[in-house]
Amino acid sequence: MKVCGHLDQIHEVTASADGCEDCLQMGSSWVHLRLCMTCGHVGCCDSSPHKHATAHFRSSGHPIIRTFEPGENWGWCYVDEVELDPTGWPVRGRVAHSVR
Repeated sequence: MKVCGHLDQIHEVTASADGCEDCLQMGSSWVHLRLCMTCGHVGCCDSSPHKHATAHFRSSGHPIIRTFEPGENWGWCYVDEVELDPTGWPVRGRVAHSVR
């Protein structure tokens, strides 16, 4: 079983936006949203046209995200490529975007 060595990089965060921060700025759309657990950046998933969550990881090095989708509860470490249980991760405010 794979183990994540980056749990120490989880911080208390507040979502940066109620949608993909980068897509909102460029007037684009997304499929699903992800929340960076280091800084709170909200980015779109790899099924979205611009893949902003992964782009944020590549530019920032912030390894851990959690889903920002209503009704979902999972996390992911990009570096170790392992799914994580985000129960108890410190998020100020909402843990999912508004239903659109």
